[in-house]
Amino acid sequence: MRRQSCFVFLFCAIFLPRILGFPQTNTSIDCDSLLPNYEAEPQTSAPPYLIAVSFDNFEPGNEIQVTLEALKDGGFKGFHLQAREVEGDVPVGTFKITDPNTKGLGCHNVTNSAVGHANSDVKQKVTTTWIAPHDARDLQFIATVVQDLEKFWVGIQSKTLTPTHSEPVNGTGKSKRKVCFECIC
Repeated sequence: MRRQSCFVFLFCAIFLPRILGFPQTNTSIDCDSLLPNYEAEPQTSAPPYLIAVSFDNFEPGNEIQVTLEALKDGGFKGFHLQAREVEGDVPVGTFKITDPNTKGLGCHNVTNSAVGHANSDVKQKVTTTWIAPHDARDLQFIATVVQDLEKFWVGIQSKTLTPTHSEPVNGTGKSKRKVCFECIC
């Protein structure tokens, strides 16, 4: 009897998460490719999800509210969200976790440089706060959203956000603006 109980417990611990849906513990999404670590192909249809941001422009240290939302009733079980410069492939800035359905993730050894799902419950919307770094250029928020084990979308993008630096500066902290000492009248 004891051997049967151990077998049933072991079976449930190994297979039940896959049977019930998106596994909570062994599934992760790669920081670079944004692909989940299991064998399935991403959807090629238009994603039924939207990334909304609270501002179009940012300055270093600004806090931007970022919302990932399902456009239909389907919801989602998992996600990975990060900010990347338009021409870049590395996360920039950090996230402040404000939603109990989210958790901070470390990409490229930077704590909270991405945010992901904290559980496999179906979500219609999650909200987080992104803190702008000091040296970012034009950027977008980019996400992978997992509806279930068979359906996920990779590379969902927000609109482009632009830094509002008043004037570029060189390494000495002085303005790159040229000054005219001689003027022709």
